[in-house]
Amino acid sequence: MMRGVALAILLGLCVCLPARQVTAREIGVQEAIAQAQQQTHGKVLSAQTLRLGKRKIYRIKILTPDGQVRIVQIPAEQ
Repeated sequence: MMRGVALAILLGLCVCLPARQVTAREIGVQEAIAQAQQQTHGKVLSAQTLRLGKRKIYRIKILTPDGQVRIVQIPAEQ
C-alpha cells in the first residue's frame, strides 16, 4: 500500500513540474580557440568567425606539433 502511495505521489510530481527546455549556450572565440588547442596540441595561427545562415562557426587554423597546418571548425552553439 505504501509503495502505491509513493508511486502516485511521484507520478503526480512528474505531471505538475514544468518541463525545462534545454537550450544550447554560445561560446566565444577564445573558448573555441582553447578547444581547438586542446584537440590538436598545436599553435593557433588564425581564427575567423563564419556565419552559415543562422549558425556561427569558428574556423581556427592550427600548426600541429608535427609541423602540419590543420583547420579546426568549432560551432559556437554547444
